[in-house]
Amino acid sequence: MSSSPPSRVRWRDITELLGSMRFAISLLVIICIASIAGTVLPQNMPRNTYLDQFGPFWAGFFESLSLFNVYNAWWFLLIMAFLVVSTSLCVLRNAPSMVRDTLSFRDKVREGSWRSFPHRTQGVAEGTPEALAEQTQRWLRHRGFSVRIKANGDSRLVAAKAGAGNRYGYIAAHLAIVIICVGGLFDSELPIRMQVWLGGKVPIFENMRIADVPSSGVLNVDNPSFRASALIPEGAQTRNSVVMVGDGALVQPLPFSILLREFQVDYYSTGMPSDFASHVTITDLETREEFDTVIRVNKPFSYRGVTVYQSSFDDGGSHLSVQGYDLNGSGAETFTLDGTVGDVLPLELGAGASALQFNALRPINVENIEDVGAAQPLALGEHVAAVTGSAARDLSATMRNVGPSIEYQLIDDAGQTTEFHNYMLPVTLDGMSVFLLGTRANPNDPFRYLRIPADERMSLEEFMALRSALANPEARQTAAERFADYNLGAGATAQARQSVVDSSARALDVFAAGGLQGLTSFLEDNVPADELEKAAAVVIRLLGGSLIMLRDVAREELGLPPVAELTAEQQEQADLWTRHALAALSDLTVYPAPVFFMLRDFDHVEASVFQLNRSPGQWAVYLGCVLLILGVFAMFYVRERRLWVWIRPENGGSRGLMAMTSQRRNMDFKREFNKLRTEFGRLFREGSE
Repeated sequence: MSSSPPSRVRWRDITELLGSMRFAISLLVIICIASIAGTVLPQNMPRNTYLDQFGPFWAGFFESLSLFNVYNAWWFLLIMAFLVVSTSLCVLRNAPSMVRDTLSFRDKVREGSWRSFPHRTQGVAEGTPEALAEQTQRWLRHRGFSVRIKANGDSRLVAAKAGAGNRYGYIAAHLAIVIICVGGLFDSELPIRMQVWLGGKVPIFENMRIADVPSSGVLNVDNPSFRASALIPEGAQTRNSVVMVGDGALVQPLPFSILLREFQVDYYSTGMPSDFASHVTITDLETREEFDTVIRVNKPFSYRGVTVYQSSFDDGGSHLSVQGYDLNGSGAETFTLDGTVGDVLPLELGAGASALQFNALRPINVENIEDVGAAQPLALGEHVAAVTGSAARDLSATMRNVGPSIEYQLIDDAGQTTEFHNYMLPVTLDGMSVFLLGTRANPNDPFRYLRIPADERMSLEEFMALRSALANPEARQTAAERFADYNLGAGATAQARQSVVDSSARALDVFAAGGLQGLTSFLEDNVPADELEKAAAVVIRLLGGSLIMLRDVAREELGLPPVAELTAEQQEQADLWTRHALAALSDLTVYPAPVFFMLRDFDHVEASVFQLNRSPGQWAVYLGCVLLILGVFAMFYVRERRLWVWIRPENGGSRGLMAMTSQRRNMDFKREFNKLRTEFGRLFREGSE
């Protein structure tokens, strides 16, 4: 007795496992679960989006499982490859026997097995078995059966079948799974990764011009499958796209060039884009043929096997002019810088900022300003502003455009960056027109906004003059003396006057150094706890009055009249302005930069973001879907039926035995059998079981 080698046994066991239906179904269930995750979780979004939505822990956990790029995750592609192998083995093992069984009439069934069929009948008729077999054949063919007659001496066997294509449905459904998975694998990142693993392609990780990319970072123009992107500013042209591979990128040349002549975008009243379209000129790089076309959302353009989708839009290098406000010292001078979005400009402002980088220009900002004023403040210190932007949007409320804004970041000597988001025009909050200056140290955090009140000319001039005066010891002393004179009058003693001057000057000094937080700390260190609340009220009134006098000093420098000479209506607005200015000056003590920039002017340049796909696997997926539909239809709606009629000579006539079976003996089958039994009784009129 011989035995198979262990290696052959192991290979047979592996083949049995891979080709088993249970293994294939298990893989299919895993793919379905992964697809649910890929549907529920947004795919291929910036990492910050996931951090904001799920938090650091769950975002990191989902990222470790590649759930943010499910369909190109290594484990998903591996499962699909195993499913292809498993289903292919299943088809190879079972399809031949299914085809043979489908083509077979099973005409070797013996007459003795007739009684084992649950659905059977019999009868006798005049005539020879040969003649009755011919009549039975015509009858069954009329009923839609394929029929074969087999002679066995004087007896005849009529074997019939219908709905045998049901087995082809199983084969088609399994082949559909294979074809769909192969098409999906072909259109995934797998072909690109294979070129990286085996073809010597090396992704680029640093910024460089496409012309400087080495050949190892450039794919072939005839690359059969890729999914790339391209950002094209207005008036610019490109013949290349970029394929992302992990954290790196490869350059994918195109068989044509794209010139963006004009980009158009329309907005809803909420500020969301309602439609955007790119007017482009396509140039075939082989024939030099040129033609114009429009690519818009949900209306892609296809040429030379490449489909171009309008994905989104971005800034194409807008030209900016910004006004810089230096917060160091007591100077109120400003300076101007010009650049484009993406530029990095050197700064010479001492510690805190050595370079300025323009990140983005937003020419339109539609905000729910009413909600901004009512939102829970996000303080820079113990005070300040409210959130604008996405965190404060309520699309059901009144929205309006508050004008352009600029995003930039300041880089210090250590390379640390702080981001800023400043609005160009003032917005009205709590009855006061204010400029909003946003800041954040971490890209994952929302912006926190400082409110600076606008003056009568809707500018920052008076506030910056007040800030300059607050930083000037001489101006603070002058304001303290004016405060004492205004409140004590001419009859006060020199000692009383000096006491008020000292108190006012000390309040301004402490406030200039540390804002409201500094005053709080000063009181806690110098006033008993049981008198702290009373002292705080006195100091706040003292500070408010002193700040009004300091404002008069600043207004004199600007050639403006004192606050006391304003009309009653102007006085009310001036008091509101002073309260906002006090809060803003307090927050400036914790503002994380020695300078801030406001947008003066800009020349907006749009850029269109295209997604470019070459996906021949889609036709395999379409074919697989058609096969799957046909296969499922055949499996569920085509019933295979087998019927046999044995005819043998008996007493000068013939006796006929009929039996019928099916894989699914449901009500339809029983109804059909009863009808056939009645028709059989007309042919074999005498006798029944």
